[in-house]
Amino acid sequence: MRSIRKIHKAVYEPIADLVTYRVMPTQSFPMNALDPFIFLNHHGKQEYLPKNHGLPFGPHPHRGFETVTIILEGDLTHKDSSGSNSVIRTGGVQWMTAGSGIIHAEVSSDEFKLKGGPLEILQLWINLPARAKMTAPHYTGLQKEEIPRVEMDDNKVTAHIVSGSMNGVQGALKPITDIHLTWFEFEEDGSIKMLVPRDKNIFLYVAAGEVNVNGHDVAQHHLPEFNNDDEEITIKANLTAIVVFGYATPFNEPFAAYGPFVMNSEEEIMAAYDDYNKGKFGNPEALMEN
Repeated sequence: MRSIRKIHKAVYEPIADLVTYRVMPTQSFPMNALDPFIFLNHHGKQEYLPKNHGLPFGPHPHRGFETVTIILEGDLTHKDSSGSNSVIRTGGVQWMTAGSGIIHAEVSSDEFKLKGGPLEILQLWINLPARAKMTAPHYTGLQKEEIPRVEMDDNKVTAHIVSGSMNGVQGALKPITDIHLTWFEFEEDGSIKMLVPRDKNIFLYVAAGEVNVNGHDVAQHHLPEFNNDDEEITIKANLTAIVVFGYATPFNEPFAAYGPFVMNSEEEIMAAYDDYNKGKFGNPEALMEN
């Protein structure tokens, strides 16, 4: 089995009234320690009352990476400067390639703000290699029924295959790089075994419940850091659980990040701010709510 170097605990860091756990980076786990997986925020689980203000993420820019957002409960309205506009609901996924530069807003739908309800959202940032940093921005929003599912272990485990493949089933999306990304729903005692090539870095986060990973108990809001010493990964649920799992080839490139930009040098970060300030990413005011 692949060995675990350390298990990292998410930091509770609310954003206004939004319950938020910052999974990575943390003080013990730097931003590029899991190349190319670089950032994860876990929002919720919480209940919004009727006539709420919804999510607080108004128009903001990005360059040089991708955002993958899993809506476990509630909904998420995406608007961006390329013209994309969609509302993705419970079980759906949003995948945005910021590439050369984009402005987007992530807010709650009018219906959610009026009626309220449960909300739980995961947002993962995935780096892009130098060759793809300036690729054209692109957005895809998928509802739950558009994402392939595989039932495993006598239906005690459900895999929602976002990208890459699982048990011979191809995921819903084909990323620029070899990102395999799946989120699992486990019933208690449900278990799976997977083989991941040693040269791939593994991303595994327990969003709910508790699982045993290669002999180590991993509770909610924890992320194990793996060594690259074997292929086998075994996950068994101690409790009903939700696990986000991915793997990819590390880029092993120079890394520079500041605010909403992830590039390969400080000079490229400064250029990103300059381009944004000159309006090259689009007009943020066009994305403001009426």
